[in-house]
Amino acid sequence: MTESDILATFTETKALLHGHFLLRSGLHSDRYFQAAQVLQHTRIAARLCAELAAGFQGQGIELVISPALGGLVVGQEVGRALDVRAIFAEKDDQSNLVLRRGFTIRPGEKLLVVEDVITKGGRVQQTIDLVRAAGGVVAGVAVMVDRSGGAKLFDVPVRSLVRLDLPTWKPEDCPLCRAGKPVEKPG
Repeated sequence: MTESDILATFTETKALLHGHFLLRSGLHSDRYFQAAQVLQHTRIAARLCAELAAGFQGQGIELVISPALGGLVVGQEVGRALDVRAIFAEKDDQSNLVLRRGFTIRPGEKLLVVEDVITKGGRVQQTIDLVRAAGGVVAGVAVMVDRSGGAKLFDVPVRSLVRLDLPTWKPEDCPLCRAGKPVEKPG
């Protein structure tokens, strides 16, 4: 799949939205990526995640881990494509990521961290830290959409289906606010 094919799929499934959006970071943007919109289409999700997993084939990945909630479907599908287990980390009462539900990481086990979207990479970094604290080895990060603007966020290889360099503004600098366009918070 080419990047333009992937972007067309995101647009067709209404995963890539245009408007005036409040991001989790507090910034505003005129575009928003809602991965759940494309991931609800199971065959499309499987195809996209197989494409994402292809970049890590033959690298000895033994386990896929993703931060909940956004990375759950992507992690499951990437794990399926790599034919390995897929687990997830979830927040505790202090918003730290932890393993629950009997999930374990064996010392020396080679993991791939998988997420739907990264902007600043906070949840992915917490997942990397969790894996390392458990004695696992992080082989890389696989993400559907990289919104980081090409920033080097991690000390492992990162592969994404697409990089979206979407404009963001502080609320006080937002041209859409100045134009009186109502802001949405879709996520």
